[in-house]
Amino acid sequence: MKAQERAEKCARIMLKSDSATKHVGVKLEKIRPGYAEMSMKVEAYHLNGHAICHGGFIFTLADSAFAFACNSYNELTVAQFNTINFLETVGVGEVLIATAEETNKRRRTGIYDVRVVGFENRVIAEMRGCSRTLNGKHFEEEE
Repeated sequence: MKAQERAEKCARIMLKSDSATKHVGVKLEKIRPGYAEMSMKVEAYHLNGHAICHGGFIFTLADSAFAFACNSYNELTVAQFNTINFLETVGVGEVLIATAEETNKRRRTGIYDVRVVGFENRVIAEMRGCSRTLNGKHFEEEE
């Protein structure tokens, strides 16, 4: 199986059972080994008490892109830790795009940078995530 096919199959399997990502309106746009792009249109239910997008939803978008990127190798992988910096506010109707890209992967640990942008490529948030690979696979592959 080619690496791109593997990444796509892992993403399909994950999307089937990822209720949180679907519930907040996050959609997978692109996937390849070590990379994912996801989008979310900010709706009224995403707003906090200041009438701007709640940081938790922005984090969920970034974290979902991170999860799909680090699970693209058919290895069960979870977040070990991550940090996010919120740089701009976002209102209703803005479409956010999160791109997660692997910067380093060694043995069971990976480092991923995630950038969330809005209209006119305005940087909304930046996240760095560290992944930890567990035992197991998303699906069995023939040798």
